[in-house]
Amino acid sequence: MGFYDTLEAGTQLDSYRIDAPVARSGMASVYRATDLRDNRQVALKIPHPDLEADPILFDRFQRESGIGEKLSHPKVMRVFGGEERSRIYMVMEWCEGRLLRQILSEGKMEQDRAIRIALAILEALEYIHGNGVVHRDLKPENIMVDSQDNIKLIDFGIASDSAARRLTYANFTATLGTPDYIAPEQVKGKRGDCRTDIYALGVILYEMLTGRVPFSGPSPLAVMNDRLLNHPTPPRVANPAISPELQEVLYRALERDPRNRYAKASNFAWDLQHLDQVGVENRDELQGWNKRKSQQLRRILYYAALALIPVALLLLMVLLAHRG
Repeated sequence: MGFYDTLEAGTQLDSYRIDAPVARSGMASVYRATDLRDNRQVALKIPHPDLEADPILFDRFQRESGIGEKLSHPKVMRVFGGEERSRIYMVMEWCEGRLLRQILSEGKMEQDRAIRIALAILEALEYIHGNGVVHRDLKPENIMVDSQDNIKLIDFGIASDSAARRLTYANFTATLGTPDYIAPEQVKGKRGDCRTDIYALGVILYEMLTGRVPFSGPSPLAVMNDRLLNHPTPPRVANPAISPELQEVLYRALERDPRNRYAKASNFAWDLQHLDQVGVENRDELQGWNKRKSQQLRRILYYAALALIPVALLLLMVLLAHRG
């Protein structure tokens, strides 16, 4: 165990006093702390000792810090910089509340509350997208919700910055957690843009309204593959209380092709705020959605086609021989 793993209450790190551990991940530990200069509550994110030896994780930590320091919005967790530090760590705004994941563990939400939270997240997305940042890992674990349903967007570890270098797909998948919120273009190895975050929020809103995610499977690969081949259970089948207009909004956010998805967070928000003006389409997604395709079936058909090639060539040779 190294220095970073043994911080106890009362330990001082530069101008900060450790108050209590909050969370631990594979990359870092988070502590509640007090800034002794002004008694302000903050959160310290301190990397584990071996992080600097892993260029992927170290790059992720540095990326999160750099992006966080340039963002300033009431619905985005602040990251504070601009001071000399004796070690590498991140000083963040202390956020009261619970993770959205904890709230969702209690079951689906009432429609009004789900929309209210979604609109707050969309406001945060509109801000970060306007500043050239795409979150790319939007999920309930990265959204804090307080007692008044105010939200804070957190964890920009794999976010993309228009000024930053490309993060490769291999590195991306190595640092991403659950696959439930990954957009189809990310599954295909593309970097993604603001529409990637919109897709993820579509999944989150679907989950808030129905108590389940739209795609599932026995493994992460199966979950990711399912969204490339199949349509989700229609929201109104999963929860009949959902209106046809709200179902249409969900489908627009969950379009497999990003070109057909909401282009901006503000477009998504406008529809949620004006459901009575949303035109409901006669969608293919509502037909045969329960007939599931699988990669295994595709593979079987592929090899069956290969096996038929020699047969087809033989028949062609016989036909030509008879004509001769």
